[in-house]
Amino acid sequence: MQRDLVRRGRLSDDRTGEVAHFLSSMAADHRIADMDVLVDMAHLLMLERQGIMVTDAAQAIMGALLGFHRDGVPPEAYDEEFEDIHAGKEAALIARVGEEFGGRLHMGRSRNDEVATCIRMRLRDDLIALMEETNDLRGVLLALAGEHRETIMPGFTHLQHAQPTTLAHHLLAYEAAFGRDVGRLRDALVRLNECPLGAAAFASTGYPIDREMTASLLGFDRPMGNSMDAVSTRDFALEALSACAVEMATLSRFCEEIILWSSAFVRFVTLSDGYSSTSSIMPQKKNPDTAEISRAKAGTVAGAFTAALTITRGLPMSYNRDLQELTPHLWQGVTAARESVAVFAGLLRTAAFHPEPMAEEAAVGFSTATELADVLVREFGLPFRTAHSVVGRAVRKGALDLDTVEASAVEVAGISLCDRGLTAERLASALDPAVSVASRGICGGPAPAETARAITEREDALKDDRQWVAGRREAVAAAIGRLVTECERLCVHE
Repeated sequence: MQRDLVRRGRLSDDRTGEVAHFLSSMAADHRIADMDVLVDMAHLLMLERQGIMVTDAAQAIMGALLGFHRDGVPPEAYDEEFEDIHAGKEAALIARVGEEFGGRLHMGRSRNDEVATCIRMRLRDDLIALMEETNDLRGVLLALAGEHRETIMPGFTHLQHAQPTTLAHHLLAYEAAFGRDVGRLRDALVRLNECPLGAAAFASTGYPIDREMTASLLGFDRPMGNSMDAVSTRDFALEALSACAVEMATLSRFCEEIILWSSAFVRFVTLSDGYSSTSSIMPQKKNPDTAEISRAKAGTVAGAFTAALTITRGLPMSYNRDLQELTPHLWQGVTAARESVAVFAGLLRTAAFHPEPMAEEAAVGFSTATELADVLVREFGLPFRTAHSVVGRAVRKGALDLDTVEASAVEVAGISLCDRGLTAERLASALDPAVSVASRGICGGPAPAETARAITEREDALKDDRQWVAGRREAVAAAIGRLVTECERLCVHE
């Protein structure tokens, strides 16, 4: 009976259980149920203020909604007889206050603008939380970088030893990338935070509603400008999922390195037991499972984005039911990103890095050959290509000692580097990974003094991002607080 009142309208009640289940969005609607209550409260308060609903009816409905807000949406609203939480909640409301009052709440709106508003509100909270979690990860990276400014390690290209660097330099590279991820999430949040409520089905409404009022009460920056766009677009979801997918791609890269670094072959890091597991059959094993699951979840998030993009790509204006199928992908992608970032921050915070194996590997594979070539250019007057060829010839011979380098110079260029002043001591200094790193003190380089400057700069940037995110969270909380206060005041109004 309640479903008939809320949803069926002109249709006969001959829908099979299989079809009802197929059309239901109830599984995903748990995520937005509490937001739907807030949307009802804001809409009802506006209807009463605008004189669209009489105060007695508004008070009765608001009392029930405040109960839903305080105690949660009643369990019967999630019954599978309802195709979505909006219908179930409205039925629960009517059961409490009667059809005469409860049936009036939907004036001036549609399920289309109602759902779009709820999704934006929930996603807004998720993006704020993801930015907070990403900023926490950045804080861990900066703290570790500060501890390891002089921890020499090999740098790689093509997964081959390339040039020595420092662990601080490596960590700062990831922190910079995660900083850009926060920037993308910030941009997505700004475009997300416009309110669809009042767009109704797509052509707005003839009721004299106040869209600015409801937008403000729900913590939005403004109402959306076009009512058709308001209900039919999900580009905000695509942008959010895209930003999550980009961040997860970066996280997955770092997970891959942690997995390699924690292996017995490399021994650069030991993960804490809390972020590892053992084998079901091999008692000696310590597996980096959290890094592996996080690496895999990058595929989950990318898949969610791809699915959402594919669902929306061919839809005409305005609302189409296809959009219901997008929402579970949105929640899956955002949830996977949040969980992975939070877990990875804990993994790094509790990990133990090992400078000695890193330093040993830093000189492997002639990784300081570039520095030697640069020394031959800077101090001995060789053109870079000549110096490159001389050092490359020595590497092919299998050694970078003075005799081999001297012989290579004679063969390549017909010159004696020893006659120009090259000594075994100067050669050894040029090939020292620590000396090589220290010489790279330009902006963005790995020299300890430069990474110290970079850490300070990045800490300032992180502080700004934390303040921005905190400001957004506080603004939303303040708006919802005002909404609840106004709703409570309505209920005691004489």
